[in-house]
Amino acid sequence: MLRIQKLLQQAFSRSSGALASGKPLVSKKRRLLLVLLALFHLSGLLSSLDALMSSRTAQGSIAWIVSLNTFPYVAVPSYWIFGRSRFQGYIISRQATEHELVSKHQLKASGVEQYILQSTRERGSLQAVEQLAKMPFLRGNAAELLIDGEATFDSIFAGIAAAQHYLLVQFYIVRDDELGQRLQQALIDKAQQGVAVYFLYDEIGSYRLSQAYLRQLTAAGVAVRPFHSTKGPGNRFQLNFRNHRKIVISDGQHGWLGGLNVGNEYLGQDPRYGNWRDTHLKLTGPAVLALQLSFVEDWFWSADTLPALHWQAETAATDDIPVLILPSGPADRFETASLLIQHALHSARERIWIASPYFVPDEGTLAALKLAALRGVDVRILIPEQTDNLLVTQAAYAFIGPLLDAGVKIYRYQQGFLHAKSFLVDERLAAIGTVNLDNRSFRLNFEITALLLDEAFTRQLEQQFLVDFSQSRQMSLSELALRPWWLRAVSRAAHLMAPVL
Repeated sequence: MLRIQKLLQQAFSRSSGALASGKPLVSKKRRLLLVLLALFHLSGLLSSLDALMSSRTAQGSIAWIVSLNTFPYVAVPSYWIFGRSRFQGYIISRQATEHELVSKHQLKASGVEQYILQSTRERGSLQAVEQLAKMPFLRGNAAELLIDGEATFDSIFAGIAAAQHYLLVQFYIVRDDELGQRLQQALIDKAQQGVAVYFLYDEIGSYRLSQAYLRQLTAAGVAVRPFHSTKGPGNRFQLNFRNHRKIVISDGQHGWLGGLNVGNEYLGQDPRYGNWRDTHLKLTGPAVLALQLSFVEDWFWSADTLPALHWQAETAATDDIPVLILPSGPADRFETASLLIQHALHSARERIWIASPYFVPDEGTLAALKLAALRGVDVRILIPEQTDNLLVTQAAYAFIGPLLDAGVKIYRYQQGFLHAKSFLVDERLAAIGTVNLDNRSFRLNFEITALLLDEAFTRQLEQQFLVDFSQSRQMSLSELALRPWWLRAVSRAAHLMAPVL
C-alpha cells in the first residue's frame, strides 16, 4: 500500500507541470502500472477473505492474510496454487457419482450387506473409523502381506494375467523404464484379448511419463486418463492436490494397494536409493468392491463416465478377515487421514507401531503420540535415515526431541530407503496403505488405507516390523543434543515449512 501511495504522489507532483504544458497527466505505461498494482492489492484483499473463511488452521489463515496484503505480487499466485485446502469440484463429482452408483449398482445394498461385521464389541471401538470411511468393516476376505517390490509386482502381474473381464489400474508415479514398460505390455496384452482396461495416473507424480507411452496404451484399446486435478474453470491453478493412491483391481474380486509405485527404483535398482523397503497388500473378497468404489470416484472425476464393472460381492474361500477400505483426501468433510491416525493412537492400549517414510505430523497427531506414550503404550515410529526430501529430513528433527522426552521410541532404518506406510494397534488391528505422517497426506493428497481386524495377519506385520527394527538404530535425546547449533537452526527453519511438506 505504501508503494502505491508513493507512486500516486509522484504522479500527482508531475501532473502539476503537465497541466501547465498541456501534456497528458499520466503516461499510458504509468496508468497501466497503477491499474496492475491496484488489481494485485484488490486480489490480495479478496484472497485473504477466502483464506480467512477456508484455511483449516488459525496459523495458516494468519500467514496467508498477512502475506496477501503486504506482498500480493508473489502471495496471490502462490495462494491460487498452494492455498486451497478443499477440492470443491471433486466434492460435486463425488455426489454425482454416489447417486449414479446407488441407482445403477446398488453397492451398499444387498451385495455387501451380508458381509458387514456385526460384532457389537468390535464395531463399538471402530465406529468412528466406519463413519469416516462411510463404509463398514466387511467379513469374508483373504489378505496377503507383500514385502518389497519383487513379491508385490510378481503378485500384481499374475493378477493382471488372470483377469478375464476388466482391470482397474491406478498409480501416483508411473515411469517409462523397464518396470513401467513391463506394466504397459501386460495391459496392452489384456486389452488385445478383449479385457476392458482402465488406466488412471496422477499427471504431477507422473510428469516424466512420455506421451508415446500413453499413446501406445490408447492405441491398444486401454482407456487412459490423467487424474486431472486442474480440471474445470475454478481449478486451473490447483497444482497442490495430488492423487497418491496405488490401486490395481482384477474383475472386482482381487485388489492390490500399498506403498509401491511403478518404476525401477521400487525394485531397488536405483543407486541413489539402494535397497527399497516397502509394504503392499493383496485382498480377495467383498472389501475389493469398496476399493473399486474409490477407483470409480476418481475415474468419474477424470473422465465424466462410469465404467461397466462387476458389483456382486463374493467371499474368499480361504479366509474370513474383516477389512475396511478408507479413502481420504481434500474432498472429505473431515481431515480423514489425520483423524484415522489420531483415533488409532487414542484407542491403543498396549502398543502402536507406525512406519512412514515422511514424518512431519500435525499438532493433533503429535499430541496423540505423546499421550499414548505417557499412559504406557509402546509407541514406536519407524522412519528412514535419509529421505528423498532434504526439508523433510531436517524438519523431522524439530518434532523428535519432545516425542523422545515423552517416551516415544523412534527408529531410523539403515538398510536403504524405507517407503512403507503401515501401522499396527495392539494384537488385532493392522493397517496398510498410502498415507504418510505429514500434512500433504493428511490434507492435500488423495490416499487409501486398508484396515484389517485379524490377529494372524497382525502377527505377520509384527514380524516384519521386528525385522525392520533390527535393521534400524534407535534415536536418543543425547544424539539430538550433540547436533551443532547451525543444524538445529536449519531444522527449526525447515519446521516452519511443515504445513506444505
